[in-house]
Amino acid sequence: MSQPVVAVILGAGLGVRYGGPVSKPALKITGHALMNMSIEAMAAGGCTHAVVVVNDKVARELSLTKAALPIPIIQVPGGASRQESAHNGLRAIRADRELSRAEAVLIHDAVRPMVPAHVVGDIIGAVRGGAQAVAPVIDVVDSIRVLGGQGDSRPVDRSTLRAVQTPQGFPLDVIWAAHERMAAAGEQFTDDVSCAELAGYEVVLVPGSRMSMKVTEPTDMTIAEALWKARATLGHHSGRRVLRHVPGGQYLESQLAGMEREAAEREREAAEREQGQRSRDGNAAEA
Repeated sequence: MSQPVVAVILGAGLGVRYGGPVSKPALKITGHALMNMSIEAMAAGGCTHAVVVVNDKVARELSLTKAALPIPIIQVPGGASRQESAHNGLRAIRADRELSRAEAVLIHDAVRPMVPAHVVGDIIGAVRGGAQAVAPVIDVVDSIRVLGGQGDSRPVDRSTLRAVQTPQGFPLDVIWAAHERMAAAGEQFTDDVSCAELAGYEVVLVPGSRMSMKVTEPTDMTIAEALWKARATLGHHSGRRVLRHVPGGQYLESQLAGMEREAAEREREAAEREQGQRSRDGNAAEA
């Protein structure tokens, strides 16, 4: 029997910056809750099970119907902080006879609902290849300045910077040991690869995607829904023209262009792999 690949999907945050009566994981894009979309994205990329970490309010709003989801889920309560919630999710994995055999664990923010399957698959592949902590990243496209103590600022070379996304992947024993150690020491961190790094593990970076945007503020929902609808127009100028006439269209157009570049790069890599395999097959036949 193959080992499980488990996604821990965090949706217990209070959503203070977003506001509104509905919790962020229960917000909907084209009729689908962000949490459900995240579960489906993890399944599409190769996860076999999910541990969904939510508070009582989110649980009531979602009313997750297990039969309607693509992979089995376990629902567990969140903690007072993101890292406590992740720790609770890992604890649930270790307590389950089947999931405790996990080959890889991916920790993902429910409010990044559109992560492409290939990103999830690349992270799983890196863990299977021996990586201890894996994070998807994208280039920083904006100019960045660091503020000084006297109201001054200075530019930063953005070519050396990367924006970190989720899901982040680990062997189960690595991320459990890291969380246990950081909880005992009272250390704080902003994401799980940082937790692993603080515990002495090496972080590996893989390409992320601009589709994996995080819903933080109300305007992000407008952008996310437009991107979700526009994903089918990749490579079509008509889609670009439509975007120019919606709120935030210029930003959406730039995001879509980035997605097109990502798709073209993956097609190029696939063609190179196929060509290499044909060459190897030809050499073997001649031998």
